[in-house]
Amino acid sequence: MGRPWFVHSEAASLTQRPPQRLCFFFNAQMHQLFHALPVAIELSRDPGFAVDVMAATNDHLALARDIAAARSAGPIRFLRCGGGWIDALTRVIGASIPPKLAVLLAARRQLAGYDAIVVPERTSLLLKRLGLARARFIHTCHGAGDRAVGYDRRIARFDFVLLAGEKQRRRMLAEGLIREGHYAIAGYSKFDLTQHHGKPQRLFPENRPIILYNPHFSAKLSSWPAMGEKIIRQFARDDRFNLIVAPHIRLFGNRARREAMERRLADLARLPHIHIDLGSPASIDMRYVHMASLYLGDVSSQVYEYLARPRPCLFVNAHRANWQEDRSYGHWHYGPVLESAQGIVDAAASAIATHAAYEAAQRQGVAHTFDQGSERAGVRAARALAAYLSADRQSDTAAPKNLSHLELARG
Repeated sequence: MGRPWFVHSEAASLTQRPPQRLCFFFNAQMHQLFHALPVAIELSRDPGFAVDVMAATNDHLALARDIAAARSAGPIRFLRCGGGWIDALTRVIGASIPPKLAVLLAARRQLAGYDAIVVPERTSLLLKRLGLARARFIHTCHGAGDRAVGYDRRIARFDFVLLAGEKQRRRMLAEGLIREGHYAIAGYSKFDLTQHHGKPQRLFPENRPIILYNPHFSAKLSSWPAMGEKIIRQFARDDRFNLIVAPHIRLFGNRARREAMERRLADLARLPHIHIDLGSPASIDMRYVHMASLYLGDVSSQVYEYLARPRPCLFVNAHRANWQEDRSYGHWHYGPVLESAQGIVDAAASAIATHAAYEAAQRQGVAHTFDQGSERAGVRAARALAAYLSADRQSDTAAPKNLSHLELARG
């Protein structure tokens, strides 16, 4: 297997200093685990760092433990923040996860002793105002889509940012969200955990092309409110395809709303060629993405995960967007775009038949989105973060010198 990656970093073990303490903090839905945990696993093998994983639910920690064990991680402490009152609050509001602000208030003392806090979301930056000014805040992002929300102004407040590829780098530099020496292009670490599932799970009795319908959660952008049920019922009446309905996990984050929708769709879910998943672990680990013959959706960044292996796409413009020149809809150039749900099954068949017209654009878009290296993205991200933190520790200033994003990511 060769030498471990961390022999190339200037780790604390080489300076007789105690290990730097890192916390990978998860304060959102479970899908965000996939965007930071690969880095935690790699850094857990470096004696220069002591790695903890902290979350507000036992489900998060159970999944994190399973993933770490399956990949032979080094020492990691798995910590629960909050307590019984957090669980009670979550039950009262009917959510699948506790409110972010409540978790931050509950966790701030536990997080106070860390040298760096790694998060895939931005709300946790409020910890800086809650007394955690000393810690370095590291952002892993959580997706690599085109929408403006992925280029939140708050990103500029992170000390270091891990990027999936050149698309993010160019746009974030142009918008002043990152600066040289404080970011690295490391690839898409989620792929480290999701590319190998062994023998594909069989969901359907008949071997037909599989359509993955993946509506977004935003009411202003999603196709679900206006078209979701119409789309499913059209596929229900036509047996040319098998259909997986797997919305973004946040669409049905409220338990009562999810249960009500499951009851409403129960007649459709019983059909042999329809599979409806409104938020199970299978909806976040890319197994449906790997099965699909066509991606049907609106604005979710998950389309890029699907297009890592270029295949047919079909998009629905449920909110009458003027999208052609809007870079937030760049992915809509990778397949036909419908203005209504009428004739959706025929449109899916046509999109599959005409995929060749879009394949070149898909390949170009994926190459711009995900930087491909000879090593796993988690390894590259861990090396970049180790180099940054080691240089930061040795410097009298907050900014390390002479560390370009390519040197950091590629060693």
